[in-house]
Amino acid sequence: MTEKPTPTNIPNSTSTAVSPRPVHTEPDQTPPAAKSRWWVWAIIVVVFLLIVAFMYRQYESAKAEHDKANQAPVRGIPITTATSKQGDIGVYITALGTVTPVYTVTVTSRVQGEIMAIHYTEGQMVKTGDPLVDIDPRPYQVQLAQAEGQLQHDQALLNEAKIDLTRYQTAFSKNAIAKQQVDDQEQTVLQDEGTVKNDQAGIDSAKLSLVYCHITSPITGRVGLRMIDLGNIVQAGSTSGLVVVTQLQPITLVFNVAEDYLPQIQAQVHQGHKLEVDAFDRDQQKKIASGSLLTTDNQIDTTTGTVKLKAIFPNQDESLFPNQFVNARLLVDTQHGVTLVTNAAIQRSSQGSFVYIIKPDETAAMQTVTPGVTDGGVTAVQGLNANEVVAASGFDKLQEGAKVTVRNPKGAEASNGTNPSGDANPASGAGAATGSTQSNDPSTSNSGKAHGGKGKKQSGSANAQGNP
Repeated sequence: MTEKPTPTNIPNSTSTAVSPRPVHTEPDQTPPAAKSRWWVWAIIVVVFLLIVAFMYRQYESAKAEHDKANQAPVRGIPITTATSKQGDIGVYITALGTVTPVYTVTVTSRVQGEIMAIHYTEGQMVKTGDPLVDIDPRPYQVQLAQAEGQLQHDQALLNEAKIDLTRYQTAFSKNAIAKQQVDDQEQTVLQDEGTVKNDQAGIDSAKLSLVYCHITSPITGRVGLRMIDLGNIVQAGSTSGLVVVTQLQPITLVFNVAEDYLPQIQAQVHQGHKLEVDAFDRDQQKKIASGSLLTTDNQIDTTTGTVKLKAIFPNQDESLFPNQFVNARLLVDTQHGVTLVTNAAIQRSSQGSFVYIIKPDETAAMQTVTPGVTDGGVTAVQGLNANEVVAASGFDKLQEGAKVTVRNPKGAEASNGTNPSGDANPASGAGAATGSTQSNDPSTSNSGKAHGGKGKKQSGSANAQGNP
């Protein structure tokens, strides 16, 4: 038996639309985390690309700067320079000395009495003969009157004796008296003459005492502090004194030098040369006064091996004061036509002393030199020509062949003994090289140790700048 197909199994052959059968869709089984993972990878890729781009940009920038630096000129080492010159420099002996006045007078009284007047003020400059103190003269005026009265009395006795002698001589010529009476009267006249002379001496003594009552200055100088007051009673010959007067113009300076320098000094003195002596302060930076050597002592001190020298100074400005400690610089010789260079340019190493010569192409070249005598800010050297430009600073980076850049302050020159900052060394006087300093100690005269002037030796042996 054949089964008839149902309408559902018969294809739609008519134009009538039949609604489609609904399609059943299976639910999505992918987890939520898997859906957003591709965004994370996208962010990572973007960040990586940004980092690569940034690093590439930094690389290109560094490369550009490096190329620019290679193309830029090489910067030189900044330095200051000095110029050597040819000139004269002196050889000095430096020693610690003491200023001593030529005359110092302690004025005392030769008579006893009361102080009636004081004619000076403390610290006053007085001249020879200026009044200082007056002592009460009345007691000595009374003594003078007594001596004058006694003289008149004894003069009358003498006249009487002479008259009697004339009478006796006349009577003796007539044989009226004995010869003995005439002889006795002659002796009486001589006695009266002696008495009159004694009376005259008493008058002179009283007048001299009156002169001593008016005390004047024996020298020209400065008066010290007052030691007496009005109304004080002074005694004759008192050791305390009334006032002290000290001469300041001229004034002397006494200093000691080592005996090894004595032949050199004497050679100059015997040739008639006047040796110059300069007085500097303790730091040897300021010259106080200039004078000349006066004399040397007549013997050497065996305990110190030194000899005393004395120099004299006009001291018109009173810059030197009695008992002041100063540094004396004695010029004993002068070297002519030597090459001078500032001290700052000379460098020292285990191989010796050297300087850096600055060539025209602004490169440094090491030049070995032999330092000689030194004065203030300049040193005489051998092995260097005059008018050479040398480095005066920047030595910490400077070396052979190094490129340099000169940066000199305005007005800074080495030819006049200036330092790199352009300030002249005060110890060199006017700034020109005029001297070298030697130590009085022979064992250290070539040690090259600079002396600052602050150290003092009471024995007088000098501290000085020595030859390097």
